[in-house]
Amino acid sequence: MLRRIVKYGLIAAVVLGAGSLLAFGTDAWSYISSSARAMRRTVKSGVPVEFELQRARDLLGQIVPEMHANIRLIAQEEVAIANLKDDIARSETGLADEKARIEKLAGVMASEATVLTVSDRSYPRQTVKDDLARRFERYKEAEVVLAGKRKLLETRDASLQNAVRLLDKAKHQKALLADRIEALAGQYRLVQAASVGSRFQIDSSKIAQTQKVIDEIKDRLDVAERVLAHEGQLVETAVEVDTTSEADLLTQVQEHFAGAPKALAEAGTR
Repeated sequence: MLRRIVKYGLIAAVVLGAGSLLAFGTDAWSYISSSARAMRRTVKSGVPVEFELQRARDLLGQIVPEMHANIRLIAQEEVAIANLKDDIARSETGLADEKARIEKLAGVMASEATVLTVSDRSYPRQTVKDDLARRFERYKEAEVVLAGKRKLLETRDASLQNAVRLLDKAKHQKALLADRIEALAGQYRLVQAASVGSRFQIDSSKIAQTQKVIDEIKDRLDVAERVLAHEGQLVETAVEVDTTSEADLLTQVQEHFAGAPKALAEAGTR
């Protein structure tokens, strides 16, 4: 049955096309397209203005759930950023404490004694050297991790601020669109009251423009959601640990802390 319908439909289309070609020659397509456009205009002009206005209100109302969803995402991102800031603060404190221990061990090893005293306890020099080397390597790795966390915080905070700006702009545009829809409704009522017993039309271009702006709002909300979904990636740098002589180790520690960021130096004095 379906094949028969499709078959007859194709035959009718071919016959119609052939008839149009015979009747109008090479201008047949122009006549067909002009007829289709005229039909669309006729159908659209027959849609009641009240229906178009209600359609605009409905489309505007559909934005509200999306806005609430983005507000929730923004709130969740604010909590995540606050937790990341706390994590960075703990890491900075831990690095400052570890820096103080490393500098203390380096100071102890400045002595040439074979047995070294650390916190009222005696250790063989090699044991202190090995412990200092391990601590120093872990410290440098922790610095890389901390730098990655700071970069992640910077990226997520910038994304959050951008999302908040987009949401505020969407709220403002929604309010403006609601006012425009109501203004169109008022204009329609005025024309309706002034044209008793007469036929009239309202230019539908303003309604179409309103629909276009509504679509733009939706696109911007989608962009805000995708922006919030972005997260930076923390890449840790593997550090190769080589056997280091005492002199080289002490030199590396001194040179590293001589160029350490001011913020870590201040944190270490607390």
